Amino acid sequence: MTQPATHIWRLLTWGRTLARHGALRGIERDPNTPGPVKRLARVARIGTRQPKVPDYAGAFHDIGPAAIKLGQTLATRPDLVGDEAARNLLSLQDSLPPVDFALIRKSVEESFNRPLDQLYADFDPQPVGAASIAQVHRAVTTDGRQVAVKVLRPLIRERFKRDIGTYQWAAAHLEAFGGEAARLRPQLVIANFKRWTERELDLRREAASASELATASRAIDGFRVPDIDWDRTTGKVLTIEWIDGIKISNIPALQAAGHDLKLLASRIVLTFLNQAITAGFFHADMHQGNLFVEADGTIVAIDFGIMGRIDRQARVWLAEILYGLTTGNYRRVAEIHFEAQYVPSYHSVDEFATALRAVGEPMRGKPVSELSVGQMLDGLFAITRDFDMQTQPHLLLLQKTMVMVEGIATQLDPQINMWDVAAPFIREWVRDELGPEAVLARRIRADAETFLRLPGLLRRLEERYPPKGGAPEPPPLPKIDLIWERRRGRDRRWGGYLLAAIGGGALAWLAALQGVIG
Repeated sequence: MTQPATHIWRLLTWGRTLARHGALRGIERDPNTPGPVKRLARVARIGTRQPKVPDYAGAFHDIGPAAIKLGQTLATRPDLVGDEAARNLLSLQDSLPPVDFALIRKSVEESFNRPLDQLYADFDPQPVGAASIAQVHRAVTTDGRQVAVKVLRPLIRERFKRDIGTYQWAAAHLEAFGGEAARLRPQLVIANFKRWTERELDLRREAASASELATASRAIDGFRVPDIDWDRTTGKVLTIEWIDGIKISNIPALQAAGHDLKLLASRIVLTFLNQAITAGFFHADMHQGNLFVEADGTIVAIDFGIMGRIDRQARVWLAEILYGLTTGNYRRVAEIHFEAQYVPSYHSVDEFATALRAVGEPMRGKPVSELSVGQMLDGLFAITRDFDMQTQPHLLLLQKTMVMVEGIATQLDPQINMWDVAAPFIREWVRDELGPEAVLARRIRADAETFLRLPGLLRRLEERYPPKGGAPEPPPLPKIDLIWERRRGRDRRWGGYLLAAIGGGALAWLAALQGVIG
């Protein structure tokens, strides 16, 4: 079990990296930051020179792979890290120097217990991409197919486990302060982050996600998923069809190839809506490096390590919220938030509807170049505090992906109006799913099923399953021993904590100073 001193030392070390990039000033200035956290931040920046403009993305990149992934998660949380930091973290590039090919070859051969040349007739030792978790090489299988081979970095699972343990420890202590820190639910944020990264660290799960998305996307016009080579895929190695296409970010090449950029922009928006609302399963890492355009205009996605899933009730609420915002029906949007128990019942539905109107009205009828979905999300985050709305982690990936899709669509077509593109699709989905015929059919089926199990169902509903408000059951949180806990209750005396922090900070400062002198 990792000792508190080890966690504190790591936090101080990471804090010094953040300080060198000017990324601690926001923590120190935020009135909602607990006092002990501010003191740790001050200790961590002793002896550092801070730039005038904070570079949060650069700091997380320098800390390492787990921090890169955490930074990408925090980019969706302006309510947690602030607008400035969230915008900067959106630029965080998931890239690191490549691993030596000898280590990659060894990892592949150990995964299959076979020599590399028995699996691939040709394997390019130069990677086409090197990210924080894995790197990708181009290869040709022994049966002549062009493929991309994704290989985990050596010891990456162990490093992530170590770092996430410290994130959990820090989140538990932060949440224990109560108040704003508790409302933002940092423990649940880290729990979801852990679950997402564990999925990314098992490439068989990524292959399964790609296969499931391919099945769910068959009806989506102009979008497809590459084929998986299951015979050459393990937990550490993923072999997938090689895609010959133009990166969707390469606007000049798309124009030279004769592609209709406006069509591509609307297609990427409708693809996301189809995945999220119709299928309830969507590619949650739709940045520009993960999307290609083939010669016939088909958009092809790669990298399925981060996927989002939404249950049907949440999808119904999501569609109604988006439809209400596009049509200006803020009263219905407010009612949904109360039905889903996102907003506590002691608040006024009418007051919440008025707050939503203040966010939605400036946006309606304008192109993204003037006012964006990202700005709308910022506005929604701003009013959540006033209405004691707890964070809904199951929607974080959705919010993140919406911002990504908006960015891609805007680059392709600066005048695109996201709502004009989305409204017909949402209107049709709401009609099909919530119209009289659909409601009647579901009611008949549901009533018949309920009748057969009515006694047991009622008993479980009344005794064991109170309303959950549409959010999935939160994952179990680890038991963290708070450093101020004593055998007889809690005693929040910070003397030992601060002494350890100051001692650790002094050691870190001396080590840095020695490096400068040496």
